[in-house]
Amino acid sequence: MESTELSQVITITPKAAQKVEEFMKQEGKDGLYLRVYVSGGGCSGLSYGMGFEEKAEEDDHIIEQNGVKVLVDGYSQRYLKGANIDYIESLMGAGFKIGNPNVTKSCSCGHSFNTD
Repeated sequence: MESTELSQVITITPKAAQKVEEFMKQEGKDGLYLRVYVSGGGCSGLSYGMGFEEKAEEDDHIIEQNGVKVLVDGYSQRYLKGANIDYIESLMGAGFKIGNPNVTKSCSCGHSFNTD
């Protein structure tokens, strides 16, 4: 299900989109979706996950930004509203970073979070 409302509240930066496309090429497949989701786990209760999918599921929302199609399931949508997905490179390493205004508490290691 396409959702223009969702595409206005979740953004993927051009740098993150470029990295997603690079990783897709490494997988040897074009046209994959990037799934971004929230699941239970970690010391603060919730954690993020990302992976590639070949097709959307029935309850997925499809967001297309900067040439990347992102899937977000109905459960995760409420936790990701307003989130920004970026790719950061620093002396400490490189990776995707999700900036999420819904987070009210995160663990000291930074791998899990909680919302109100």
